[in-house]
Amino acid sequence: MNLLSFTVVLGLLVGTWALPIVRWPLCDSPEAEEAALVAQDYLNAQHHHGYKYVLNQIDEIKVYTKPDGDEYDIEVDLLETDCHVLDPLPLANCTVRPKVQTAVEGDCDVVLKKVGGVLKVIAFKCKSEVSTEDLCLGCPSLLPLNNTDVLDFVHASLTTFNNMTVNTTHVLLEVGRLSSQIVSGGPIFITEYVVVEGNCTEDPCVPLNDAMAARGICTAKGTIAQHSVDCKMFSTLIPIVDANSTAAADPVLPPVVHVQTHGLSHKHGHSHHKLTALHNPHLLYSSETHEDGPFLAVPSAAAPAADPAPAPAADPALAADPALAADFDSAGESLRSKDTSPSLKKRDVSAAAAAVVDAPAVQTGPVTLVPVCPGRVRFF
Repeated sequence: MNLLSFTVVLGLLVGTWALPIVRWPLCDSPEAEEAALVAQDYLNAQHHHGYKYVLNQIDEIKVYTKPDGDEYDIEVDLLETDCHVLDPLPLANCTVRPKVQTAVEGDCDVVLKKVGGVLKVIAFKCKSEVSTEDLCLGCPSLLPLNNTDVLDFVHASLTTFNNMTVNTTHVLLEVGRLSSQIVSGGPIFITEYVVVEGNCTEDPCVPLNDAMAARGICTAKGTIAQHSVDCKMFSTLIPIVDANSTAAADPVLPPVVHVQTHGLSHKHGHSHHKLTALHNPHLLYSSETHEDGPFLAVPSAAAPAADPAPAPAADPALAADPALAADFDSAGESLRSKDTSPSLKKRDVSAAAAAVVDAPAVQTGPVTLVPVCPGRVRFF
């Protein structure tokens, strides 16, 4: 091997060793599902206002094998449920808000580290926004959480609720949703808000500074003059159930949220409670700097026989030096062919097969390209 050939091959090998090994699991694989659910639970734990979010779809996942443990770069879509963050109801029992109620969607990029078989979130970047698709004429539309007219309605309905309770006065803890709807009699308000047991030794009453204070979520509908209100009180304590289905001795206190001042939302001008936006964003991989994931090649018995694909154009440097070409091939650097379709990128079949765990062996003959991501849509 001449000196030039050795130098080129050595440079290729050093560059390869310097980069982490990247895998693209199937978006609906158990591995991807595990990472997505860990991300979902972590993001909900950081979300101290508004409602819980549930996984809707896994858009992309890449796994970087590193000496200190695998690193997962995953993109997930979330949907807002009707369970407030204070509600002890398990997320699996919460209902996703339908589009006619103005659905809220979350889009998050999350980095997780797996050490000792345990996944832990180390960075995330989220944005949440109101879905504007399929909104119907006459459906409720969200209003800013600090809309003064609707807040007057909230206080009027809360007074109605307090008049129905005995020996307990509740005060406003947080506004969850404010919306209006046009009906035959004119516009009406539809609101959701969280209440907490109040300390009324002073005027006005203030939230009782006690973790045992009763809390609940109220739904009110109508106008200031005529409305209905219904409140569901949360359990003040969330019991821990052990393997024998018996409650543990020490219950868990409800999560803490910030008390709203004068009933005004801390999210001025926003129509929903946004997910926490950032955590360690410098650890996030940029999707623009990494190639798209592979497409899984599967045999297609019904596909007609295809002409052999043209061989990729030879590199002039390799053609000029056969020894260099042999060394380049032995270094394990695969050559990539370019698809004629501008909207589809394909990886070498061997790379796709290596990325999928327990995938059947790729057979010789006609194949159909099946995208491995994004994954299935769970709701809409």
